[in-house]
Amino acid sequence: MELRVLRYFLAVTKAESVSGAAETLNITQPTLSRQLMDLENELGATLFHRGRRNQKVTLTEAGVFLRKHAEEIISLTDKTEAAFSLSGDSITGDIYICAGETDAIRILARAAKKLRERCPKIHYHISSGDGADVEERLDKGLADFGIVLGVVDRNRYEAQALPFKDRWGVLMRRDDPMARLENICPEDLYNKPLILSRQTISDAQILRWLNKPKEELNIVATYSLVYNAAIMTVENIGYTLTLDKLINNADLCFRPLKDSPELPIYLIWKKYQAFSRAANLFLNQFRQEITEYSKSMFF
Repeated sequence: MELRVLRYFLAVTKAESVSGAAETLNITQPTLSRQLMDLENELGATLFHRGRRNQKVTLTEAGVFLRKHAEEIISLTDKTEAAFSLSGDSITGDIYICAGETDAIRILARAAKKLRERCPKIHYHISSGDGADVEERLDKGLADFGIVLGVVDRNRYEAQALPFKDRWGVLMRRDDPMARLENICPEDLYNKPLILSRQTISDAQILRWLNKPKEELNIVATYSLVYNAAIMTVENIGYTLTLDKLINNADLCFRPLKDSPELPIYLIWKKYQAFSRAANLFLNQFRQEITEYSKSMFF
């Protein structure tokens, strides 16, 4: 498969028509159609459901599969090419970071800001996700770094510990009776409508703290982004289990879980990772930021 043809394929999936993609790509429709047919012959699979002339095209199951992997291939190719984009002694490039939702992103932002003052042509691309998302993007080469909480697989990743920890708690309305509590016990949540993230549901420590199997919990909703979950809590749908310092909403308050374990936070990257110059500079700046932060805690 040629990268050029994969880009053609993705253009058609975006335009949802061969004619529209041909116009965007500035090539003739017969040329584009022939390229797509050659790709199908090469793969031995039909990629599109084709209708009448100029009708919208839809992807087959094989087409959906190829689109996902084509996007990853093109993204990795563009990322690799950008890593070699140097102009004299001026360092340029893109740094890709996948991070879980945590207030620890502040130290990453401070490192990025200081590095941009020296290297303004470095650009940052931040994607959000839980631990599984972070590891997937690192393993596929779609991210240089990830920020995760809890245990790190040291056989697969290098890790830089951050000088603070996160804690779990419950986000609730300020007018809720439980808002009078200083912290939340497991039995306070039994039979309460809960809004949990995918990470919460699979977190063994949280389930041990709850002392109840998840099948017996009253889980009314799940979320990927805590901002959306917070809106659901404002609307009195349920209580959101989340980490501290993520939501600043006048209608809500956060109460920590009593005796729940604090979570260490790490910046991680693949073992034996070959970094671009930009990524190496960022890692050095990040470590320097951690050192400065740690020193400030003693004064």
